[in-house]
Amino acid sequence: MWIPVTLAAATFQILRTSRQHQLRSALSTNAAGFVRYAYGAPLAVVLSVALFVVLGRDAPAVPVRFWPTIAIAAVAQILATVALLAAFKQRDFAVGTVYSKSEVLIVAALGLVGIGTGLEPAGWIGAVLVTVGVASLASRGSLRSLLRRTGDSAAALGLAAGTGFAVAAIGIGAASRALSGAPSFDRAVFTLTALLLIQTMINLVWFLVTDRDEITRTLRAWRPALWVGVFSLLGSIGWAWAFTLESAAKVRTLGQVELIIAFAIAHVTLHERHTRADRLASATVLVGVSIVTVFG
Repeated sequence: MWIPVTLAAATFQILRTSRQHQLRSALSTNAAGFVRYAYGAPLAVVLSVALFVVLGRDAPAVPVRFWPTIAIAAVAQILATVALLAAFKQRDFAVGTVYSKSEVLIVAALGLVGIGTGLEPAGWIGAVLVTVGVASLASRGSLRSLLRRTGDSAAALGLAAGTGFAVAAIGIGAASRALSGAPSFDRAVFTLTALLLIQTMINLVWFLVTDRDEITRTLRAWRPALWVGVFSLLGSIGWAWAFTLESAAKVRTLGQVELIIAFAIAHVTLHERHTRADRLASATVLVGVSIVTVFG
């Protein structure tokens, strides 16, 4: 069950990212990121009300440890996003993207030391293959030159982003599994709602202190931003649900196929041509994903 849920989450994430990219012509980078929370949180609340009030489904039992766990995940995800955007601002999109893909290995490493659930030995081989393949795709074949630039600030920010996303993934999964007395989907929805509300409050306070006009501009762009909220909600539900069903290491490794999905969409809709290196990197990702899925 976790495999189709993860693939759906990856697809919705691509759609959300493409919509966010379109918003950058009307909003700042930070405001475009804020849209994800500002429009996703109300939709998550509506979904929770529909499930637990309208349909009368039993809300999950919430232990005390749920709240600090989901709060840490929320902050880690925000900081990771900020780090990745900072890497992009240095005009080094490829470097930041490639090093942020270290998330797969960081999630597995954290599981190895007892934070979350780790991979089996064969799973590590798959995770390495996925990381290399995705990094090669993201770097457009210049992986060797990017490796020589490990000390660059963009690379450091990318690694920081990867670490933050890894902590967030493990935290979301741990928080959702801490809930009890409800099906996995209901626990995922409850976890996601709490996550988005916390992130919206943090971002709202930040903009109130730094630039209140950003809030106004975000609200004025509600027509295109609403779709970001919809795709964000669907994707986030998918990730939270997948983290509830399976370890974060497996989910995030499989989730890296989003880059291949993006390439496929570009090929079909934009008629883009891809090189032999692109196809080889895609095959490497698929082999790695298959190893992790079956043996990880």
